[in-house]
Amino acid sequence: MALAEISGISSASYMRKNNNVPMNFMEQTCNLTNPYRLLAPPTNGPVDLKAMNAAGEKNGIKADFDHGTTTLGFKYKGGVILAVDSRATGGQFIGSQEMKKIVEINKYLLGTLAGGAADCVYWDRVLAKECRLHELRNRKHISVAAASKIMANIAHEYKGMGLSMGMMLAGYDDKGAGLYYVDSDGSRSPGNVFSVGSGSIFAYGVLDSGYKYDLEDAEAYDLGRRAIYHATYRDAYSGGIIRVYHLKEDGWIKISEDDCKLLHYKYEEDKKK
Repeated sequence: MALAEISGISSASYMRKNNNVPMNFMEQTCNLTNPYRLLAPPTNGPVDLKAMNAAGEKNGIKADFDHGTTTLGFKYKGGVILAVDSRATGGQFIGSQEMKKIVEINKYLLGTLAGGAADCVYWDRVLAKECRLHELRNRKHISVAAASKIMANIAHEYKGMGLSMGMMLAGYDDKGAGLYYVDSDGSRSPGNVFSVGSGSIFAYGVLDSGYKYDLEDAEAYDLGRRAIYHATYRDAYSGGIIRVYHLKEDGWIKISEDDCKLLHYKYEEDKKK
C-alpha cells in the first residue's frame, strides 16, 4: 500500500476504514450535500446473504436476484477487442434490451459491465472521476494497471456488503495494450482472454477455437461478434444488441452494433453458401 500512500489514494473516501461506526444515510447519499456521491452500503459490515435470502423466501421476496449477461475481451497484435450483449435481466424478467455494457471511461480506457447493473455503472463512474483527477494531477493518462488497482481496492473495501460486479478493464498505455478482470470480491487478474457472465461458457467455446494473437483486425472483430452471438443463442439471459469496440494505440473506436436476431439470419445464410 506504499504507492497508495504516496499518491494520496489511501485518503480517498472509498479507502476509509470500516469500524462499524453508524453512518448518516442522508449525508452519504444526497447529491446536494455530498458532491462526491459516496455510496452508503446497506449495512456497516458483511451481510449474511444466506440468512437474508431465507428470510426473504418466507415473505415471497427474493433478495439475491439471478442475473446474466455475456461480455468478452481479448488482446491481439492490433490491440484489445471488447464485445458485449445488451440484455438486462432480473431473474427471468427481461428489463431492457438496450443496456450499454461498455463504459467509455476515457479515450484510452474502457470498462465492461457484468453482475448488478447499478453497481457496475456507479463504480465505473467513480473510476472515471479518479482517472480524470489522475490525468489533471500528473498530466498523463493513468495506466490500465493503476486503474484496475483502484477498482479492486474499492471492491475490496465493500467486500461482503452485497455488491455484485464482474468487470473487465481494457486500455492502452505506455506499456501497450492491457486487459484486467476485477470482481466484487476485490480480485484482480491480468490476462489475454476473458469472458464474464452467464453466457461466458458458450463464448469461450468460440474463442478457444478461433483465438490467436496474430489475428487481423477484421478477423478479430468477427471473432468477438460471433462469440457473443453464440452466447445469446444458447443463454436465455443474454441477447439484444451486440457491440464491438477496438482499443488501439490512439484510443478506442466503436466497430459495430448489431441486433443478435439479424446476425442469426445472416449466419444462417452464410452456412448455405
